[in-house]
Amino acid sequence: MSELDEAEEAIAHMSAVDIADWRLRNFAIYETVRRLAAEDPAEAHGFWRAERDAIFGTHPASALTPAAKASFRGLRTAEYDPSYRFRSVLQPEGAGQEMNVHTGTDGVVPFRRLGTFQLPGLGKLAAWRLLGYGGGIFVPFRDATAGKPGGSYGAGRYLIDTIKGSFLGLHGIGDSAEFILDFNFAYNPSCAYNEAWACPLAGPDNRLAVEVPVGELYPPL
Repeated sequence: MSELDEAEEAIAHMSAVDIADWRLRNFAIYETVRRLAAEDPAEAHGFWRAERDAIFGTHPASALTPAAKASFRGLRTAEYDPSYRFRSVLQPEGAGQEMNVHTGTDGVVPFRRLGTFQLPGLGKLAAWRLLGYGGGIFVPFRDATAGKPGGSYGAGRYLIDTIKGSFLGLHGIGDSAEFILDFNFAYNPSCAYNEAWACPLAGPDNRLAVEVPVGELYPPL
């Protein structure tokens, strides 16, 4: 059996209960992360790393195949660096732009741009709203470490994906609210670990010319 066949078989055998439990666990992880980060973002980051390693290595709805779980020693994640934590107001630049992402298994996934984050020293990132079932805010990115030895996943990483609970919070309300964008919590999409998964990736408006050497790197340990 090929690796792809094994991956597809593992997905086919995931129960609806397993998938629901995976999502509940992820939401619970980020709820604790937001609480801990209010006092100590580095402590929150340590908790996040430990919990992600635990569910990736053991949970039946993990993106890892059974063979990959058997040799899993942990996700490769950089140490916390506070200089990559930002508060950013979503600017209207680009708002309303449509983006249709073609995936191998989920067909066309539609997004509408909410605006743009301007990040000092890094550049700009588009923020998107998923127009399909579940809605949510989505901020992927690809940086200059992508695909390099010792760097990050070649197709990019996720900074925010509220459908999966990965959201670090807001300060304020309305148009002046500041989003917490902490690249130390950036993580790889499931397709980085299992090619049978479909993942929207970072388009032209979500690519940074500089290196972001924090967050989850690639490959795992």
